[in-house]
Amino acid sequence: MKDSRVHTFHIPVMGLAFSIDTPTKVARFGISSVVSIVDDILIEHMRKQHALKRGETYTPITTKDYDYRARRITEYLNLLQRIVQDQIASLRASAFETGSEIVKYFEMLADQSPLKAMYHRLMATDDSTTRAQLEQELRTKIVAGEIDVNIMTKLDRLAPPKNGQTLPPEFSDALSSLRGFAKSELSSSVVLSAGLNSRLFNYMAQFPDFLPDEHGDLRKRVTLKVSDYRSGYIQGKILAKKGIWVSEYRIESGLNCGGHAFASDGDLLGPILEVFKTNKSTLINELHELYSAALASKGMHVPDQPLPVLVTVQGGIGTTKEDEFLRDFYQVDGTGWGSPFLLVPEATNVDDRTRQQLAEAKREDFYISDSSPLGIPFNNVHNTTGEQQLYQRVEKGKPGSPCEKKFLCSNTEFTKDPICTASSQFQRLKIKQLENMNLPPDELEQRLGKVYQKTCLCEDLAATALNNNGECGPAPLPVAVCPGPNLAYFSRIATLEEMVGHIYGRIQLMTVTDRPNMFINEIRLNIDHLKNEIQKTLNSISEREQARFAEYRKNLLEGIEYYKKLIPHLVKESERYQEVMRTQLLELEDELMQIAIPGSLVPQLEYVRTARAASAG
Repeated sequence: MKDSRVHTFHIPVMGLAFSIDTPTKVARFGISSVVSIVDDILIEHMRKQHALKRGETYTPITTKDYDYRARRITEYLNLLQRIVQDQIASLRASAFETGSEIVKYFEMLADQSPLKAMYHRLMATDDSTTRAQLEQELRTKIVAGEIDVNIMTKLDRLAPPKNGQTLPPEFSDALSSLRGFAKSELSSSVVLSAGLNSRLFNYMAQFPDFLPDEHGDLRKRVTLKVSDYRSGYIQGKILAKKGIWVSEYRIESGLNCGGHAFASDGDLLGPILEVFKTNKSTLINELHELYSAALASKGMHVPDQPLPVLVTVQGGIGTTKEDEFLRDFYQVDGTGWGSPFLLVPEATNVDDRTRQQLAEAKREDFYISDSSPLGIPFNNVHNTTGEQQLYQRVEKGKPGSPCEKKFLCSNTEFTKDPICTASSQFQRLKIKQLENMNLPPDELEQRLGKVYQKTCLCEDLAATALNNNGECGPAPLPVAVCPGPNLAYFSRIATLEEMVGHIYGRIQLMTVTDRPNMFINEIRLNIDHLKNEIQKTLNSISEREQARFAEYRKNLLEGIEYYKKLIPHLVKESERYQEVMRTQLLELEDELMQIAIPGSLVPQLEYVRTARAASAG
């Protein structure tokens, strides 16, 4: 299975809508991207819009149709495939002249790319025969970026009864999404995020496209998005035993990313990448044994050698030197650049107002909130129209959302059937409960605030695509947006060529000159998160929480020691840059030690003294 990628980066999934049709914008230039297939309602809207734009007949798939969710996803992915195939055919046929798409394709490649070198030879030659040969060869080497899809495994609501009949488990949200992808014409990857889902993993093995052919090739591949090695190892083993090979481990920073933020108890990205680098060969060989046994038990051909495995990383990357360091030092096969592409109209589906707001946002405007109904920390930006609507509803005495899509329904505190904590139904019941508890005014206000802040992500994260495409009615819909905090260092709307040029070091888009290294930003985010978590439990901290916080801090301290030793390896950074980073690490270490965790302060201080003495020695 040959790696045909022409770029060293990909565009990760962003929200429900921001990358919903990104392949139609960037795939023809060889850039891979990821589409969320959670919201089949939004997907059906986008299928209608793109089909009509192409002059195709659009036949709606309604909720009355059998297996409508999976069918909507299949038809939309097939439409994306047709669009990209037509675009590639047109690009291949275009002339090698200034402003043409074929020139744009090759100009955007990294300067170190062999294809870029061949393109430069073409542009430098005047010999018509040589030029014709090079043109033909370059045209044949053009490949589209992949149309990958994302399934958040925890969003696996069972289908409601239909005509009084309970539907089988395979009609749950996640399994229907997988079926929609499996039945599509795509040959690409499903990116599984948010952890283990046994029902989904079992179901995957039923589709031949996830199993190897006689050549060991996979028509559809599995990518695991993980925040640590242990999670990837466990999930990889489970899937291998079912005859499913994990083709890529996509490591994401726990907090220095967009969307939901999965804090990993103080384990930092650098040490996690080190573990993957050290153990990659062992991981592949162990999984190959399990995989081979599973295939043999199915009576299938067993590959002589392990199938290819990629390791990629995303979350908080901001400069070409950081990108190159990750690929060179940790030997990762690629990087993910997400949030900066929210500022690129040619790449993402963001309405003009929201995009301008993101361009103008300052560092203090980005924050991690408790607004997600899933109870997972969620990246946010102050003063979005979605946030404004939330406050307006509270002021009018009508908190909560109508909850029409119901993708995030998981709470059964007051009802037999799960409901969403952002819904007006839940919030009315919860507010009534709190008001009847005779709580002190300050505590009541605090607890009510936690109820009010839950946001309808199903509607607000999809709204930008509807606003952009004229399906929002007479007034724009309120929008939520969930960029990573790294976006604070990008402050202007850019073209696709400019953003790709920034990634490859041809131009500089960052307007902030004192941006810390991505690893420093990661530590800062973790320290702030630890402080917030401790603050929540100050009045009633348990021994278990005390131990967890102490472990969190210990992991951060060990991570800081690791980064101190890493600094000399930053050979492309200046001496001043390295010295500033060293000073910042010491300052963060001291700040970490000022955080009081009852019963754990003394041993942690001793740990720092010992570590510093060892470093000095």
